[in-house]
Amino acid sequence: MRPNVNRSVNVFNPATGEYIKTIDSNWFNDPRDETLTIKTMHLSWLQTTLQERIQLMQNFGKQLETRKDKLANLLTDEVGKPLWQSVNEINGAISRVKWMTDNAEKFLSDEWVTHSDNMKERISYDPIGIVAVISAWNYPYLVGVNAFVAALLAGNTVLYKPSEYAMLTGMEIDRLMYYSGVGNNAFKLILGGSNVGEQLTSMPLDGYCFTGSYNSGLKVRKAVSDRLIPVQLEMGGKDPVYVMDDIQDIPKVAAAVADGAFYNNGQSCCAIERVYVHEAIYDEFLKSFLEVVKSWKLGYPKDENVYFGAITRKEQISILLAQVEDALKYGATLQLGGRKIAHAGNYFEPTVLTEVNHNMKVMMEESFGPIIGIMKVKDDSTAIKLMNDTEYGLTASVFSTSQERAESVLSKVNSGTAYWNCCDRVAPGLPWSGRKNSGFGGATLSHLGLRQFTKPRGWQLRSVEAL
Repeated sequence: MRPNVNRSVNVFNPATGEYIKTIDSNWFNDPRDETLTIKTMHLSWLQTTLQERIQLMQNFGKQLETRKDKLANLLTDEVGKPLWQSVNEINGAISRVKWMTDNAEKFLSDEWVTHSDNMKERISYDPIGIVAVISAWNYPYLVGVNAFVAALLAGNTVLYKPSEYAMLTGMEIDRLMYYSGVGNNAFKLILGGSNVGEQLTSMPLDGYCFTGSYNSGLKVRKAVSDRLIPVQLEMGGKDPVYVMDDIQDIPKVAAAVADGAFYNNGQSCCAIERVYVHEAIYDEFLKSFLEVVKSWKLGYPKDENVYFGAITRKEQISILLAQVEDALKYGATLQLGGRKIAHAGNYFEPTVLTEVNHNMKVMMEESFGPIIGIMKVKDDSTAIKLMNDTEYGLTASVFSTSQERAESVLSKVNSGTAYWNCCDRVAPGLPWSGRKNSGFGGATLSHLGLRQFTKPRGWQLRSVEAL
C-alpha cells in the first residue's frame, strides 16, 4: 500500500511481496505545517557561512560511507534492485557529494568582475530561499543528492519529498542529515503520495526541483506557472543509441549497449530505450546482444550474481505487456522474453524486439523497464532522423571508432547529453539536463547545478572620492 492520506502505511518488498515495515502516521505531517516551521527557521540557516555548510555536507557524505551496507540493503528491499547496484548507487552519491563540496567555494563565492580605483564590480550568488525537492524512486540517493545537497550548499532550506515508493530510504536520508548536523532548521522530510506533491506546489515556496515522469512534471509546472519562481524539471526519456558500421569488437559493444538498456531493469531516466544498428553489422550485433542478455541472471536481488531484480512498481508491468502486444500486432519479432514472471514479487522477463518501427509504442513511448527494440538502419543520415524522432531529449549515444564521425552525428541530435562509446552514465562535473519533454528550467550537477539554486546579484560599488 502507498500513502494517499495521512495514515499509517505498510511497505512491502517488490521482490518477494513480503512485509517490510509500517510507517507510523506521525511521519505524515501536513506540508502546510512543515512549510510554516521551516519558514520560521530559515533565517538561522541563512546566517551559516558557506564553509560551515560545506562541512555539514561533508559530514553527510561521511554518514553515507559509514552506513553504506545498511543503506544499500534497505534500498534493495524497498525498490527491488540488485544489492550490488544499490551499493553502486550510494558510492555514486558519495562521489557527487565530494565533487559539490570540493567545488562549492569556487562557484558559490562572490566573483569580482572589475576592481579599479574608482569602481568595483562583483557578482554574488544569493540563495533562492525555501526550495521543494520532489524526488524519484529509481535512484533515490543519486537523484536526491543532485538537488538537495546543492540547494543546501547554496544557502537554501529544503522541503524534501521522496517518492512514495522510496519512503524508507527518504527517512534514512533525513536521519543522516540530522546526524550530520543539519537538523530540522534547514531540511524537512515530507512523506506522502501524489496528493502531497500537489499540496507542496500550492505552498508559498521560492523554488521547485522535480524528478519524475513527464506528465507529473507538467503538473508541477502548471501548478506554479502563475508565480515567477524558478522550477527545474528532469523528466522522462526515450534515449537512442546508434552503433556504426566501423565498430571492430562487436561483442564488446553489444554488451555495453545491453548494459545501458537493462541496468536497474531499465528503470533509469537515461537508459537506452531505442537501438539503431547499421545494416552492415546488424546480424552479428543482434547475435551478440542476445547472447549477453541471456547470460545475465534474473532472481532475488540479494542473491549472488543477479543482474535482473524486481520491477519496483507492479503497475509498470502492464505498460510493458502493452508495448509488447502493440509491437507484435504491427509486425515486430519477439527475440526474447515478453512475459510477466509468475512470482509473488514483480518480475518481468528481459525482452528484445526486432523488426520494429516508429509506429510502435516500444519505439516512441517511455518503457522504463527491461524491454528494448533494435532497428536496422542503412546510413548515418537515417540514424539521425530516427534518433530525433521523439518527444524527449535527455541523452543520445554513438558507438564508433571515429570520434569525428560520432560527434558529427551527435551534434545533430537534440539531447542534453551526448555519449561517444559509452552510455547511461552521469558525471558530477557536467550539467545534467534534458531538452524537449525531458527537461525544463536548467540543470543539476556541475557548476550550473550549484548555481541553479541561487539568484545572481550584480554589485556596482563606487567610492565617494570618485563622485
